[in-house]
Amino acid sequence: MATTIAVSGKGGSGKTTVASMIIRALVERGAGENILAVDADPNYCLAMTLGVEVTGTIAEIREGARVKPAGSAGPDRLRTFEYGLQQAITEARGFDLLTMGRPEGPDCYCAANNMLRQFMDRLSSQYKYVIIDNEAGMEHLSRRTTNNVDLLLILANPTSIDVVTAKRIAELADELSITVREKGVVWNKTDRPPERESELDGVETFGCVPADESVLEASMSGKNIFDLNADSPAFAAVCRILDDNLEKTRAY
Repeated sequence: MATTIAVSGKGGSGKTTVASMIIRALVERGAGENILAVDADPNYCLAMTLGVEVTGTIAEIREGARVKPAGSAGPDRLRTFEYGLQQAITEARGFDLLTMGRPEGPDCYCAANNMLRQFMDRLSSQYKYVIIDNEAGMEHLSRRTTNNVDLLLILANPTSIDVVTAKRIAELADELSITVREKGVVWNKTDRPPERESELDGVETFGCVPADESVLEASMSGKNIFDLNADSPAFAAVCRILDDNLEKTRAY
């Protein structure tokens, strides 16, 4: 059964960078070929951060499989849909990547989403780790197109608006139709939590990721996360947070 780690946060919080660092850390620890990375942000950038090219998105396949409310998803439609989904998986060195793509249009996608849930349940079981880069609204999780989340990292910068957003995401996690076993805030670009941390009403702080010029320089020069020096302070901090909190998931 896969350990599912979801990363969420508002735009600019650094969630995609942290998600890619988690993937790199797991690859380097020998979990290669057992990692599924899922980019669930409509503004998908995880592939670029990981240094791979997207071969297709779930949105494109779901668009072709959508049905009207009175329609049904028969065996042939299901097989065709699953074949398309398999083709959308980008195989990289040490991990696979699945890109969700843009949100749904105005038509009925109920049957397509049901097929997607069945596929994701089976797909996730084939991996040791599933890492999901979410948007702040966590639409992918709210539609239950994945298994229960073992660890939810809420990325936030030490600003007032990020504190408010982090609180909203934590509240949303409690309302999801799936189980989020452990959730906490990761404060980005800082050595310590902001004074307004107390406004999160008991939501745990998983740790802090310091500002790191080498991360910005790598991004500005078009490098991916695997090009980042191993002694990067930000990467080291993410590795510590991962180690500390993976221990909690082993109790389940």
